[in-house]
Amino acid sequence: GWCPLSPAGTQTTQLLVEPPWRPAVLWDRVTLTCQGSGTSGVTTWYKDLQRWEQKERDHFTVTERGTYMCGGLRTGLSPAVMVSNDDLVLQVPARALLEGDTMTLRCRG
Repeated sequence: GWCPLSPAGTQTTQLLVEPPWRPAVLWDRVTLTCQGSGTSGVTTWYKDLQRWEQKERDHFTVTERGTYMCGGLRTGLSPAVMVSNDDLVLQVPARALLEGDTMTLRCRG
């Protein structure tokens, strides 16, 4: 099964999205960067809940739609990032939001 939390119960691996909007869309040339995976020089990537590949770099430009995660057994998996290929998308900033925060929505097509 999937255990996205580290043994201590805290999320230590993060998946950064550039440009910083969710959901990410392929036509934005999305770059994913894995931070805190604790794997010296090699990052394990997951796509659509399956182990996908290992890369020597901690970042790459997405070329296929899907749901991506990164990480390892010691640090846990990152939160999932969905990359779509939809023609019309309503996007929100890819950052933590709290009730009462002002945020910008983008409707793009």
